[in-house]
Amino acid sequence: MVISIRKAKRPISFLLAAAMLFGCAYAGIMTLKTRVFPRTYAMYVEKYCKKYDIDVNLAYAVIHTESGFDSEAVSPLGACGLMQIMPETFEWLRSKDREGADRYDDVFDPETNIRYGVYFLSLIKQRFGNERLMLAAYHAGMGRVSEWLSNVALSSDGKSLHTIPFPDTEYYIKKVERTKKIYEALY
Repeated sequence: MVISIRKAKRPISFLLAAAMLFGCAYAGIMTLKTRVFPRTYAMYVEKYCKKYDIDVNLAYAVIHTESGFDSEAVSPLGACGLMQIMPETFEWLRSKDREGADRYDDVFDPETNIRYGVYFLSLIKQRFGNERLMLAAYHAGMGRVSEWLSNVALSSDGKSLHTIPFPDTEYYIKKVERTKKIYEALY
């Protein structure tokens, strides 16, 4: 009878070890999700992505890449807030937005920054269509992307880029696309 009890303990020990291992793995994934790839400001991101027809994971990837979710971030070039909006871009967006009574100082407010950043993505999407061009325009500007599309050395069809002449913009696009894939996998 003692032998049967010992035999019975092994499966229980194995199950406990497996459960502990699974629990640790789950805790690790949850830590990765909440700390490394958070969905901070979800209420605003989801609201404005729905309003402007932008993929939620793309918006999170842009915020993650641009500011690391730091609403007070300021770039060396003067872009501010979560989605790193330049003053001239903000003023242009504000002039197009019927609700645009905000001042540039409001760009540090998470809701205001996300609203204008996602709105900007939607305008870029309307103009260029695909995500790669959207990200190029978000990073380098719509005027530059239009110039690139008209250059046969960079675009054979005027609708897509086979070469992006700015290495930092190419890197930015790849980083946002990788981050978006991680958000899709985690959430």
